[in-house]
Amino acid sequence: MITPPKPPSRPDRVSLWRYVRLFRQDILSAQPERLYRAWMAEFKTPFFRSFLINQPELIRRVLKDRPMDFPKSNRIAEGLRPLLGNSVFLTNGEVWKRQRRIIDPAFEGGRLRDSFAAMRAAGHAAVARLDPGAAGQIREIEEETSHAAADVIFRTLFSIPIEHQTAAQVFSQFRAYQRSQPILNLAAFVPLPRWVPRFFRSETKQKARSIRRLIGDLTADRMAAIQAGTAPNDLATKIMTTPDPETGERFTTAEMVDQVAIFFLAGHETSASALAWTLYLLAADPQVQEKAAREAMSISENPEFSDISGLKFIRNTFREALRLYPPVPMMVRQARCPENFRDRKVPKGSQIVISPWHLHRSTRLWQAPDDFDPDRWQSENGKACLRDAFIPFSAGARVCTGAGFAMLEGPLLLAMLLRAYRFEVVAGKTPVPVAHLTVRSESGIWLRISRRQPR
Repeated sequence: MITPPKPPSRPDRVSLWRYVRLFRQDILSAQPERLYRAWMAEFKTPFFRSFLINQPELIRRVLKDRPMDFPKSNRIAEGLRPLLGNSVFLTNGEVWKRQRRIIDPAFEGGRLRDSFAAMRAAGHAAVARLDPGAAGQIREIEEETSHAAADVIFRTLFSIPIEHQTAAQVFSQFRAYQRSQPILNLAAFVPLPRWVPRFFRSETKQKARSIRRLIGDLTADRMAAIQAGTAPNDLATKIMTTPDPETGERFTTAEMVDQVAIFFLAGHETSASALAWTLYLLAADPQVQEKAAREAMSISENPEFSDISGLKFIRNTFREALRLYPPVPMMVRQARCPENFRDRKVPKGSQIVISPWHLHRSTRLWQAPDDFDPDRWQSENGKACLRDAFIPFSAGARVCTGAGFAMLEGPLLLAMLLRAYRFEVVAGKTPVPVAHLTVRSESGIWLRISRRQPR
């Protein structure tokens, strides 16, 4: 059993401006140590009040029991709107409900089977891409998982591989967008009227426009294929042909661009993060890796959908990586009316922060919370926390619509990679977790890769 790296915590008290600077660099190390043991913590600024909640009962109230009373905070949306527009990730109220009514049917359990062949093809491509470096060479694994996750998205959404010219351009532009965009814009800290400029970097705005233009071309082409009756039966077609059951309306091409942008951000960026951290954890714990590899060997080199149910240990390993390194480390809601949390008044408009990063490592809830232990999910503590303290995809009405998709994709790609390769850590290259759009490593995750068996 190993204790993998986590970022250092800041001093308990710092000035607002020091906090803003820390937050823009990395939202994890900007937080105090006490959040790992607190049920709730309050933060006050001249502009707003914020309450971070770790108590399962409070999280259940916000996410499951009364989600409409705690809508998504617009403060987070400020930094993401250039790329995501009016996507389902940012909207609230009736607009959000309509979007989910159209999107959700494409990701229902029965339809996941339809995406499996495309996922498997992306897995074979990922295995093949690693082959030239599989003689003990060192590779930056986040780059490889980003490529694989983007390939999954394009194959399942638009039936095109990452090598397709437009797909490759979107992937390249998105990586540049990540480097130019901090997670929070100034307006996330200081409330500004809509007419006040948001001071986005020019590179951020240019990359966002370029990505949306490329996605717009793909979406317009798909709309034309649907009208001509020649469209493939993939996720894009399913979503674009699904009418709102209440109004009968479908997404327009412009609306679909917003949704594709969040599918790419959520489906690619979060999956890439989770896969990279899982491979690092397996490399750091060779005994766990060998156990997972033996399970991977029990299924075919060309797995079928039914094989995935047999990957119980690999699924638990992926789940453990999601616990230790949740791709989205914090979620922010806003109180629509005055509340009372733990006998403390929560004013209307307060920011309610739910942090999977801190919840998943809570010393009050988890046994040995900082240790990597895939077997914990078979223990009574692990089963209890799975119900009450494990939310990598959020929970309740706003649970990620692609949660089932991710829990199919992750174990499948891991099994295919582990069947082919052995991963080892590199001395002096311990990754340092930081959070911008998602939890990534400050300087990448470098692993030594060797082929496990001849082709």
